[in-house]
Amino acid sequence: MNFKHKVYNHYLKVANDKVEMLQKVLADLKESGSNETKSTAGDKHETALAMLQIEQANVRGQLQDAVAKKLVFEKIDSDVKALMIVNGSLVKTSNGYLFVSVALGKASIEGTEVIALSPASPLGQKLMGLKVGASAEINGKKYLVEKIE
Repeated sequence: MNFKHKVYNHYLKVANDKVEMLQKVLADLKESGSNETKSTAGDKHETALAMLQIEQANVRGQLQDAVAKKLVFEKIDSDVKALMIVNGSLVKTSNGYLFVSVALGKASIEGTEVIALSPASPLGQKLMGLKVGASAEINGKKYLVEKIE
């Protein structure tokens, strides 16, 4: 398994883990809500129930976002080979590795730091379509494209 496949598999696991964690939180909140409905503490009961409903709505929103990111990520072909940066490219720059895919943050893979970023992010937009030897600059920081996998 090459480095790019390891990066892809790592971030796929990150996306799956986030979805599973949010599903568990939502299930726990629903259980708390059903326990709360059995209480008869008057105004305190109503306030606690309202707070639980707000928290459930927030978690549902986060879950929808996580599922959407996971679905987009799963559509990436980790075997894609391109002469220029496209969605799914692992790019070695003068400032480290960038995985153009979905915004899933920083990770250390085999001791190498990789950042998964969206092609729609400001840096992602500037990198898309660049070839080896080209560079992009954002916030005064220059990214020279050294290798595209």
